[in-house]
Order: sequence, then structure tokens, then C-alpha cells
Amino acid sequence: MTEMQIFPQLTIPETLAAGPGPGNTDARVLASFANAGLADHMQADVLRGMIECKHMLRSVWGTRNVHTFGVAGTGWSGLDCLFSAILPGDTVVAFVNGTFSGIDALTVRMKAATREDLAANSMDPKPANVTVVNVPHGQSVTADVIEAALAAHKPTWAVMAHWETGSGRINDLRAFSDACVKHGVMGLVDAVSSLGIADFSIDDYPGVAGWASCPQKGVLCLPLTYAPVSFSDRYIAHLRANGCPSYVHHPILEARHWGILDGKDAPAGTYHRTHSGYAVAAFHEALRINLQHGKAQKAADYAHHEAALRKAVIALGCDVTSNMTSLVVLNLPPALAGREKDLVAMCRSRGFGIWPTLSEPVQVRIGILNQLSVAAITDIVERFGAAMNEMGAGADLGAALAALRDHYATRAAA
Repeated sequence: MTEMQIFPQLTIPETLAAGPGPGNTDARVLASFANAGLADHMQADVLRGMIECKHMLRSVWGTRNVHTFGVAGTGWSGLDCLFSAILPGDTVVAFVNGTFSGIDALTVRMKAATREDLAANSMDPKPANVTVVNVPHGQSVTADVIEAALAAHKPTWAVMAHWETGSGRINDLRAFSDACVKHGVMGLVDAVSSLGIADFSIDDYPGVAGWASCPQKGVLCLPLTYAPVSFSDRYIAHLRANGCPSYVHHPILEARHWGILDGKDAPAGTYHRTHSGYAVAAFHEALRINLQHGKAQKAADYAHHEAALRKAVIALGCDVTSNMTSLVVLNLPPALAGREKDLVAMCRSRGFGIWPTLSEPVQVRIGILNQLSVAAITDIVERFGAAMNEMGAGADLGAALAALRDHYATRAAA
């Protein structure tokens, strides 16, 4: 008989989450989670909170889509719900320019694969009805690439990440939507890294039929709460006509619990899954914080502080290759080339959570999720510069801090 082992109570220290996500959760969100009363998933205040979240989400997304709600779980849960309408044999074009759009494409290939495709390679199927357009790491998916692929294949579905966190690149959402309209394609967009950071309204992109995001980046809620999704009437009509092999992540069935019945808002939800009152309370507060900050102001604040961080790491001798406003992706100076993972590991061991890229070439990623202050950006630069120099970079930390001061002084003067 195996002896029972009881481990000591787990203590996780506070760290500075300075990577692509998750970001440091706002204290108000944590307090809402911790202070929620014990309630079952059909209790009146839980259902009311879900309905209020649904309406706030429409404002965050910038949409009139009735089928707008949160999927319980991480961003992958929302994406799985988004891709649920893709059936075996469906024609799909997927654009890939980094790690996460690559996983999106793998998900699509699995969903669009036939039994024969899966039998041939169940973990990495290659159905002929799915075309994957690979764009080199560090480059964006551009209008010419999108137009050429959709014109050539005219698929039922097209899939693209708005912001690709694996390489820190923004892809051309306007061109994607326009090409989908032109060629009669239903676009599906992974907005995991852009929602709550960029200032955009999804109703301005009629070629996109479905959207999915996550709770732990721009929305800045606890990672295991709700992944925001939104579906157009066209998507829902297609789903009603064709179905999908899912109960849990079925967009129409999921929507019922959020008070969305038969394509209309209802006074209360009906049972679909067991929701947590704690999660509802946290998600509700996170959405309130986003709306109080304001989409345009929040986007401007991210752009301002990312520009400051970018100038500072360039002054440290790094080469920045990204264009997202919540994340700087960089190549280290020649003295540290090839030691990216060592530098990241050392920083993480000291409570400074930066990340490497998860695919080649290996780069360093420094994020600023919920770090929108001069003090926070200065702390990040000081920690990063000190770590580089400890490994022998010989970087000029004084020049980096001067670049920060100049950047912030210029805005203050303006």
C-alpha cells in the first residue's frame, strides 16, 4: 500500500508579470472574487451578473451582436467555441505568423479533418481542404497575402490572429475583413491579445463572423474566468443549419445561460453548465474597470508606455522587431546572442516574469499588461538592464533610463 503524502500548504509569491500574459490582475478584481458570497449557478444575482456582463461585453467588443458572452475557461476555451462551427470537409484558409496562430491552424485542421485524415495522423492531420498560409516569424499578415489566398481558394472559412503574441506582430484586420466580404468568406478572428488593449469595434469589420479573446490579457481578469466571444447573425444562422459536434462549447447552447434565447435577450438564463458566482463577480468587475478606463484612453496609454519601453531597450543595445503596444519582442545585443533562455530563466527566478519566444528564432518578450505607469515601466527597465549586465552585456542602463525620462518629459510638456 502506498503511503499517503500530504504536501505543505502551497504559497505562491507575488511576481512582476512582465510577459505576453497573464498580466497582473487588478486588486479590485481579486477582491470581487474573494468577497463574493457562496451561491449556486442559478441564484438570481449570479444570473443578473451574467446578463450585465453580456451587455458590458458588447461595449468592450464594440458590437450589437446578440450572441456575445463569456466562455468559462481560458482563451483556448473561447477559441474552441469560435472554431466549433468548422466541420469535417469544410474548406478553410488559416494564416500563420507565430506560435499561437499556428496552434489556431492546428485546431482548425483537427476540426476540418475527415476520419481518414485523423487516422493518417491524429495529432497533426493535413486535410487537403485546409490551406495554411505561413508568413515568416517577425512579419505581419498583410493585405496582399490575404487577398491572394482568399481569391485562389474561396473557402467557407478564413482564420487569422489579430495580434500574434508569439512574435509580437499586428496583422491587417481591415484587409482580412474586406477580403472576406469580397470573396464571400466567413472570417474568424483570434483577438486574444488585442481585446482590451487596441481601440477597435468589431461591427466595423463585417467580413468577420466570429471573434474570441481571453480573460487574462487586455481584459485583465483571473485566468480561469471567462473568455469573451461574439458571433454575428450570419455565423449563428450557419451554425443552426449545420450544427457542430459539441455540447459544452456550442455557441447557441452556451448563450442560453447568459440570457440569450432564440437570438434575443431574455430576462434570465437557462441552465447549460455550472458557473461560479466567484468568477462572475470577478469578470463583472474586470469589465467595469475596462469601461471606466475607456477604450480609446486605454489604447493610447498602452501605446505611450510601450513606446517608452521600446526606446529604453533599444538604448540597452537590443533590436526590437514587434509592433504590438502591449509587448516588446527583441533580439539581445551580440554579447548575449544565444543566451536568451538563460537570461529569461534568471529573471523569472527573481520574480521578474519575462518570456522567450516559443518558436525559432528565440527572442525575448517583455510585456506591460496592467503596467501603465512611469514607475512600472522604470522598474521593468531597471530589472532587465541589471540582468543583462549581470550576464556580461555591458549595457548602458543610464542611457536607457535617460531615454525613459526624455519620453515621459516630452508627453508631460505636450
